Amino acid sequence: MSKSEMTAEKIVEIGSRLYKRGLIAGTDGNISALIEPGQVMITPAGRSKDRLEPEEMIVIDDSGQKIAGKLRASSEMAMHLYLYSNRPDIFACVHAHPPFATAFAAAGISLNEKILPEIILSVGNIALTEYAPPGTPALPRSLDPFITDHNAFLLKNHGLVTIGSDLEEAYHRLETIEHFARISYLAKRLGGADVLDTDEVLRLEAIRKSTIED
Repeated sequence: MSKSEMTAEKIVEIGSRLYKRGLIAGTDGNISALIEPGQVMITPAGRSKDRLEPEEMIVIDDSGQKIAGKLRASSEMAMHLYLYSNRPDIFACVHAHPPFATAFAAAGISLNEKILPEIILSVGNIALTEYAPPGTPALPRSLDPFITDHNAFLLKNHGLVTIGSDLEEAYHRLETIEHFARISYLAKRLGGADVLDTDEVLRLEAIRKSTIED
């Protein structure tokens, strides 16, 4: 099986997981992976991620021109291309509308309280962007202030985008952030969470940094 075929099957699997976990509804969300320099495989527009087929995947070049596929590429392809062009260390991107994380985005509340070690270790800081209309050039521009040192972007009034070294990492980051958002919400209902002390946060950040450098 070729790399493109394996990537297409993995995107289909991730789409199904997103849908079954309730992280998207209807035709929400989009998924992509860099299959080789200058070539990105991305989900088609207007298709439920629970009903995708590998042969429906679209391949585009770094300018957004279609290389392969019969359907139309996701309307958010400019955001995906922006991420790849500005982060040469990443090879996958997942965008969804997980309910708790998206509720924080809609309320304009960041998810950066240092209360869970797992978030510090596996994701790092979570950006909260300014609002930008979906599918427009403004959306990738809204990521610009955070692009060099963030792996997760909470899109104001929109949803969540995560990136990673592969599709599994990008997906796991999104799932982990949604779990964190739910915990944060429940903790607020209980009067607020205890924040980790500064020394512990620095220790965890140092561990994460050393893992990246290795």
